[in-house]
Amino acid sequence: MKIWISKTVTPSYKLIKLHCEQHSNYVYLGDLDDKELKEFLLSEQQNLDVAKNIKLLHYYGYLHLFITQKG
Repeated sequence: MKIWISKTVTPSYKLIKLHCEQHSNYVYLGDLDDKELKEFLLSEQQNLDVAKNIKLLHYYGYLHLFITQKG
């Protein structure tokens, strides 16, 4: 699946937006299969429900993740 990404990082949170269609201000992440997508999601947050989020991305065509960071 072709994925475009927008990522905002602050000291307190990360906002990651993934889309299956090209959007302005988004960067092409690549043509990822489910295994590569799982590795990417786990690299962003270890305790993420990967299967659920991959299903949501397949169904809706986009996925927004708000990840708090401990500083």
